[in-house]
Amino acid sequence: MGSAQQLHLGVALDGAGQHPAAWRVSDVRPSALFTAAHYLAHAKLAEAASLDFVTLDDTLALQPGGEEVVRGRLDALLTFAAIAPVTSGIGLVPTVTTTHTEPFHISTAVASLDFASRGRAGVLAVPSRTEAEVAHFGRRTLPSEVDAEAENAEVVDVIARLWDSWEDGAIIRDEPTGRFIDREKLHYVDFEGRFFSIKGPSITPRPPQGHPVVAVYGDSPYAHGADVVLVDEIRGARERFPDAKLLAGLSIVLAETEQAAIDRRRALEAYAPFPPGPSFTGTPADLATELPRLAASNSLDGFHLRPAVLPDDLTLFTAETVPALQAAGAFRQAYTGATLRDHLGLGVAANQYAEA
Repeated sequence: MGSAQQLHLGVALDGAGQHPAAWRVSDVRPSALFTAAHYLAHAKLAEAASLDFVTLDDTLALQPGGEEVVRGRLDALLTFAAIAPVTSGIGLVPTVTTTHTEPFHISTAVASLDFASRGRAGVLAVPSRTEAEVAHFGRRTLPSEVDAEAENAEVVDVIARLWDSWEDGAIIRDEPTGRFIDREKLHYVDFEGRFFSIKGPSITPRPPQGHPVVAVYGDSPYAHGADVVLVDEIRGARERFPDAKLLAGLSIVLAETEQAAIDRRRALEAYAPFPPGPSFTGTPADLATELPRLAASNSLDGFHLRPAVLPDDLTLFTAETVPALQAAGAFRQAYTGATLRDHLGLGVAANQYAEA
C-alpha cells in the first residue's frame, strides 16, 4: 500500500446518465428509469467497488427541455428507501428540496432512511428557486436566491436539532415500570428562526448515525455547517470551506482508448451540448492518474462523479479506475466501517441536548 491520499468517491445515479442525450445511446430501456431496480443495479455496482455513496437528483418541477430530454423522475428519498434494505455498504444520499418542504418532515424522512439502511443515509439539501415550483404549492412567493440559500441553511440547522431531540438511550422498554421511553431523554427543540419556528421533539427516535450525513452544493454563501460540500468551482474552495469534506463534481466519459472516449463524447454532443462544469474524457487508467493529482493540487477530499451514460461510464469506472486507485494506495480496498459517517471519517455525532 502506498502513501497516497485516500480519496472519497461518490457517484450520481441520475436517470440514464448526466448527459441529456444519454437515454438515446444507453442500453437501459426508458421505462426502467421509473423503477427502483434501475437504481438498485447501479448502486450495487458502486457498492461492489466500495464507493462512499451514491446520490440521486430531485426537484419539485419537471426537468427543463422538450421532447428530446428525459422528463419525469421518481422521488429520490423514497427510491433510496426502497433499495436501502437490499444494499449493505453504500451510502445513500438523496436530494431533498428544502424550500417547500417542512423541516420536520425532512428530519423524520431522512431519519427513517437511516433506520432502513442501518446507518448509511445522508441528505443533499437543495433550495428551490423557480416559479414552476412555487406554482405547484401556491403558498408563497418566489424567494430571492439569497433568501432561499439562507432558508436552506436554517433547515440544515433545524433537522440536526430534531435528530438530537431524542437521546440515544431514550428507549428503555422497562416492563416492570411500564415505561417504554425515558421522558427525561426527550427534548424540546424550541427553535425560533427567520423562516420558521419548531417546537419538537421529533416523532422519530435519534437515527443510527445520530446525524445522517448532510451535504450541500458549494455555490451557496450559506454552505457552512454541512458535513460534505460538493463544488464545481474548485479554485479557492478549500479556503471557503476549511472544515467540510470537500468533493469536486466531475462528469466522466470513458473508453478503452482516448480517441474512443473522444468519439463517444462527440456522439453525445451531436444530440445536445454537454452540461456545464468540470469533465474528464479519456481512459479509466488516465482518470485514475488524474484524480489524485487534482485532489492534491486543490486540497480536495475526493470527487462526486457524474457518469455521462449509465451503465457504461460507471461500469468502466468501477471495473478499471477504482482498482488502479486501490493499487496506488489512493482508495480503500473494502469498507472498514458500517455507516456513511464511517466511510467519510466524520466521527461520532455529538448530541447537543444530552448532558456531557
